[in-house]
Amino acid sequence: MARRAVEQELSRERILEAARHLFVTKGYRAISMRSIGQHLGYSHGSLYYHFKEKAELFYAIVMEDFDHLCQLLNQVKDMPEQGETSKVERLLLEFIRFGLNNAHQYEIMFMIRDEELLSYCRAEQARCFEVFASIVRGNMDLNEHSLEAMHTVPLSLFLSILGFISYYIQDRVTYEEVEAAANAHVKTLCRVL
Repeated sequence: MARRAVEQELSRERILEAARHLFVTKGYRAISMRSIGQHLGYSHGSLYYHFKEKAELFYAIVMEDFDHLCQLLNQVKDMPEQGETSKVERLLLEFIRFGLNNAHQYEIMFMIRDEELLSYCRAEQARCFEVFASIVRGNMDLNEHSLEAMHTVPLSLFLSILGFISYYIQDRVTYEEVEAAANAHVKTLCRVL
């Protein structure tokens, strides 16, 4: 084992990816640090070099995934207007693309049901929603929308996109496989804008 550790160091990224897969496929409670180590072919003690406990490992996964999604959303915000697709439509499509093409991450981020873990996810979901909502509000015309709409429209769009992803994620399809449906859904949603 020592030789193996020298030949191929167990990286934080490898641990995060293996743990993410195991948490989604087997459930958080069914997975131990020992089982993650076994999955990777290392002793569980080698994991403690990177993470003190399983909860810290889970939180690192959640933070990494939400940081990545928020980065994607901010990239859309910073893009110049182009063609017939509005910035809000691109935002919604990018969110759908992320969810369907990163099913394991999305399930941990938005579909986890474990009460103990929801507290980790809820704060990050709220942070993600605020990025999303600020982009939507920034593209709404104040002369055409009430103050109430400035609050309700972003939430309605967000929840609708989560529902779309949750529906299609069950079939393990990629974004490309449902791109036409995603475009139609987003066009319908954005009529309110």
